[in-house]
Amino acid sequence: MTYGISRRGLLQGAAGVAAVSALGGCAMGGGDDATDSGSKGEVTANNPLGVKADAPLEVVIFNGGFGEEYAKAHEAMYKQRYPEAEIKHSATQQIAETLQPRFVAGDPPDVVDNSGGSQIDFNGLVSQGALTDLGELLDAPSLDDPSKKVRDTLLPGIVDVGSYDGKFLTLNYAYSAYGIWYSQKLFDAKGWAYPKTWPEMIALCKKIKAAGIAPWAYTGVHARYMSWPILTAAAKFGGIEVIKAIDNLEPGAWKSDAVRAAAEAYYQLAVDGFVQPGAEGMDHIQAQTEWARGHAAFISCGSWLENEMKAVTPPDFAMAVAPTPSLTTGDKMPYEAFRGTGSEPFIVPAKGKNVRGGMEYLRVMLSKKAAADFTTKVSSLTAVTGAAQGLTLGPGLTSVTRLIEASGGSAFTWLYSTYYRKLERERVNAATLELLTKRINAAQWCDKVQKSADEFAADPAVKKYKRA
Repeated sequence: MTYGISRRGLLQGAAGVAAVSALGGCAMGGGDDATDSGSKGEVTANNPLGVKADAPLEVVIFNGGFGEEYAKAHEAMYKQRYPEAEIKHSATQQIAETLQPRFVAGDPPDVVDNSGGSQIDFNGLVSQGALTDLGELLDAPSLDDPSKKVRDTLLPGIVDVGSYDGKFLTLNYAYSAYGIWYSQKLFDAKGWAYPKTWPEMIALCKKIKAAGIAPWAYTGVHARYMSWPILTAAAKFGGIEVIKAIDNLEPGAWKSDAVRAAAEAYYQLAVDGFVQPGAEGMDHIQAQTEWARGHAAFISCGSWLENEMKAVTPPDFAMAVAPTPSLTTGDKMPYEAFRGTGSEPFIVPAKGKNVRGGMEYLRVMLSKKAAADFTTKVSSLTAVTGAAQGLTLGPGLTSVTRLIEASGGSAFTWLYSTYYRKLERERVNAATLELLTKRINAAQWCDKVQKSADEFAADPAVKKYKRA
């Protein structure tokens, strides 16, 4: 892929077991006093985090789809504020291999973009107290408006997805909105309107199939992509408590009436022949290519889709995204509610030499100037509210901004895939493929996933997190 926020974001690494093993035998804790370690300067109105003006700052960036140029621009902005500070910049795709030994030795960098397939496992970092509590950053005044706290400039869900046991430990800088994607050009040409309820979706699927187009494309290799609209529909139907029960590994959470109803709805797509033939064997790029070529009308994905498929998407495709349809007209959440969450996780190691400079670097990143520069360079939204306003965006990202605006702050997310990565990546993924290929029905899907969740809950080796 060119870049994939959800696949490159929080707890998306493959280095988990090795990282936990390597980190487990060392003392890396920073604890509650982490923000007082390292260099510290005088706290003033212009320096609310007490940054030592001449303290060096080391920044390590994941050199993936976003590249490293955006970080160099952010570093230049930091340098403008602290011209005496020497900044050491490096970029790598091997985050764990490069930095794990430094965490073990107690000599980590000041800022780390802990992303990619080789990220350092977050559960290991959290359990060892290796990360700075960024609560002080959240309560600091924003660079754009000193009367407004940093936390009040962030999009919904950013604090939740970066928090562990009540502490904000990770700033997920990029923002991904999830929904159902379609071609506005195709819909206009056919006179179709995007369905807001599930009965409307089924009625439209019948028309789409009659027109010789597969209603839905999906990736069988990464079938969890279709678990996203299932859980979104369940949350909208039953409320956020449905999701919190799943996040907290509560008994029976996956067998609730809301989850069962949502699974039944998407199982109906398979039963009625509304999924593209051959989807079972497709990876995400193959499925998305089929969709971009007009062979299918709908696909479930996140807002990285436009950039990921820019090489094959026709210039007049008019890519658009909409919320997952409501199951009924009486859902607890409005139709406009959608899943939105952060990714591209930045951390400030507790043992860094310049912890306060690290937090200040993140505060610079969260200015509208820095966020707009990021969006311009990498075609992704950031965690900063309104930072893309006035920028020239592609039709897909433009549609995403409209989705966010229309939601009126009703975006939400789940955290189980962050807390317990393998539960989604392996168990839910496999069960969802069986659901969409009619090897199991909706009730069996709920039972199967619940059994897996119960196994995670019962495993003493798995650290548990509680979502309030």
